[in-house]
Amino acid sequence: MYRRILIAIDGSELSLRGLDQGLGLAARLGAKVDILTVSEPWAGGMVDAQGWVVGYESGPEYRAEREQAANAILQPALDRAEAMEVEAEPIHVLDRYAADGILETMAARGNDLAVMASHGRRGVTRVLLGSQTAEVLTRSTVPVLVVR
Repeated sequence: MYRRILIAIDGSELSLRGLDQGLGLAARLGAKVDILTVSEPWAGGMVDAQGWVVGYESGPEYRAEREQAANAILQPALDRAEAMEVEAEPIHVLDRYAADGILETMAARGNDLAVMASHGRRGVTRVLLGSQTAEVLTRSTVPVLVVR
């Protein structure tokens, strides 16, 4: 049925429920899993001694910090996959919005199912914050399992 499942996580308790659902499905199907976390663009800078704004996001410290944060999310997920005997590969996408990173990864990796969580925001909150899950659902060419 599904051979390669992408599971998108952000480290939140809700996304870990999605992880567990995706890993359970993969275990039952004998599917491989790509566990993805996306670091959204950082829209700031730092001021140097002369008062110039320096693009922190281009420096090695920025990348190292983002990779360290991603590994803190991915490693426990990989440990869960190993405990469930599911073959999993970690993926970190840097400086992309979640929906874009998920969709681009799915296309590149040939995933035939995506599993992700949704906070279920409605009304003004959804308009102001946007819905990365809705964006993935709208643009995906493969099935998306949404966990709430």
